[in-house]
Amino acid sequence: MGEVILEDVSKRYQDVTAVEDMNLHIEDGEFVTLVGPSGCGKSTTLETIAGLTKPTEGTITIAEREVTDLPPKDRGIAMVFQNIALFPHMDVYDNISFGLRLRDYETEEVDRRVERAAEIVQLEGMLDRMPDEMSGGQRQRVAIARAIVREPEVFLMDEPLANLDAKLRVHMRTELQRLHKELDATIVYVTHDQAEAMTMSSRIAVINKGELQQFAPPLTCYNEPANLFVAGFIGSPSMNFAEGNVDETGLATPDYHVKFEPGNLPDVAPGDTLTLGVRPEDVHLREDADSIANPTEPIDARTDVLEPMGDEIFVYLLTGERERAGGGGMETEAEDAHQLLMSVDPDSDVDIDEDVQVVLDRDRVHLFDTATGDAIAHTLEFPVSGPEATGTEAEGDD
Repeated sequence: MGEVILEDVSKRYQDVTAVEDMNLHIEDGEFVTLVGPSGCGKSTTLETIAGLTKPTEGTITIAEREVTDLPPKDRGIAMVFQNIALFPHMDVYDNISFGLRLRDYETEEVDRRVERAAEIVQLEGMLDRMPDEMSGGQRQRVAIARAIVREPEVFLMDEPLANLDAKLRVHMRTELQRLHKELDATIVYVTHDQAEAMTMSSRIAVINKGELQQFAPPLTCYNEPANLFVAGFIGSPSMNFAEGNVDETGLATPDYHVKFEPGNLPDVAPGDTLTLGVRPEDVHLREDADSIANPTEPIDARTDVLEPMGDEIFVYLLTGERERAGGGGMETEAEDAHQLLMSVDPDSDVDIDEDVQVVLDRDRVHLFDTATGDAIAHTLEFPVSGPEATGTEAEGDD
């Protein structure tokens, strides 16, 4: 059983708290990724599981054994690090088998494990090569094979793909998923790259400033973020945010008004300050509003910057009344605060510096408590029928 349980784990260094009250229950066979910005405590959390760092408080259980005070070699784990660190004077076979030979395994058992690991990571026929004769991806496979031969309860991986080029990272993500499926092992993986977290994981643990923000499947974190931090961190490009005040019919931001039924949301009352969030793919040109069931009223905007990405175009919009820069003038910081990012099809004829109207998909608009950051709703209810459903000829547009 490769179950990993962290209960109230904290790690403090004098006046610095690296990890605070971390509680994780990682099931046997799961691929769990710890993700967050640099310095958030994800690597420290992994090191406490590995035994490289002893927690200040809390307990750690691996495979139904409490291992909080055990050294790494007795925890039934194997680690793959960011720095591959192969022995340059040893061939692939010796690099993979080094740990087994240190533990005086029989030669037949060493050969069996090395051959199996080489087959799993597709290094057959390369066991006599030296590290300097191999590509970066092949050397990383050697490091993974060195962990596989341990036959551990849990694999711990600390940003193992960070030093590879972009194309190779994508390839190795696929390789790691295949490896997880073949080994049926528990993998705890650390990265700051949300693409790695989203594509490989059974669940992701989003961490910020040493605290767990959300522990859920990737799409749950994307579609139902627990708070403002998760909403802004998960997803590329990031979610749009706009602060506003609740009135009797919805939320009024500085540049537009989104109607919904405040009475249907518990603990929400007129006068409350909330933050609205909407992802770029849920912002649509007014003429495309027929594609969504519950659009908001049209919002006046002006296109500012276009970023063609091949399969989509990111359109940066400026909303609300503002003076256009002229005569070499610069945009003000206030305008950046009223920027709205939209994703459109690559065949869209939208152009730079063009006046447009856009609508939001009300069914995919999020609301957060501005003071606490906690999520309040991930969809907005509002009975829409007739002209307002398409944002045309709507009375009382704000």
